[in-house]
Amino acid sequence: MASKVVSFSGSWLSPSSVVGKRYTKSTPLSSAATVIPPRTSSLRPAAQSQRATWLPGLEPPPHLDGSLSGDFGFDPLGLGEDPKDLKWYVQAELVHCRFAMAGVAGILTTDLLRVTGIRDLPVWYEAGAVKFEFANTSTLFIIQMLLMGFVETKRYMDYVTPGSQAMEGTFFGIEDALEGSEPGYPGGPLLNPLGLARDVDSARDWKLKEIKNGRLAMVAMLGFFVQANITHAGPVENLIAHVSDPWHKTVIQTLIGS
Repeated sequence: MASKVVSFSGSWLSPSSVVGKRYTKSTPLSSAATVIPPRTSSLRPAAQSQRATWLPGLEPPPHLDGSLSGDFGFDPLGLGEDPKDLKWYVQAELVHCRFAMAGVAGILTTDLLRVTGIRDLPVWYEAGAVKFEFANTSTLFIIQMLLMGFVETKRYMDYVTPGSQAMEGTFFGIEDALEGSEPGYPGGPLLNPLGLARDVDSARDWKLKEIKNGRLAMVAMLGFFVQANITHAGPVENLIAHVSDPWHKTVIQTLIGS
């Protein structure tokens, strides 16, 4: 049965099958596996065809049965037909969403401080070239590689063997402070100080909100990249320019003028 947890029996688990079961250092993987059934679609064909999809009236593909958070049947290239690939894409999207949300918040905050003159900061796409006084670039790069490498290795190990990183001795004795409910969703007082998503229903709602905001943030980051390449300005500057003359300074006029 433990092997079914590692490989997910060639299929993806529904959120309701794992949320609420917490992996702790006293919970062996074999006992946790007994409460996790293999994936089965809870939606009948009629109900599945009536659920919300990214394109109204479009029948979702069979491998997207609505059990995943934010599943609107979007997979035009069929990338998730293989259950193992789908499992990996779900985690990859989640990580990209979180990085995008952090990036958007950082870009908007620093750009607002720069435009208002509160702080003397470089525009976001030139910030990487700034040399800091407290450490040289090589030192910062090495520290970042070590820290990010450690975190990403831990995340991958928990992805391969769910619950393994919550066992005693895997994180300097503070495993309880990072205790989560499933791979990709760590918790505990350090990463979930407000105690959100403690039950199945609230967890499902919060996961849906996160994935929706994360997808919006990824689109926003794409917009920031295009803006920087065409206008050579930050998003706050572009917004101010548009508000000052909304009928002439638009995306269309900018693209035509470029």
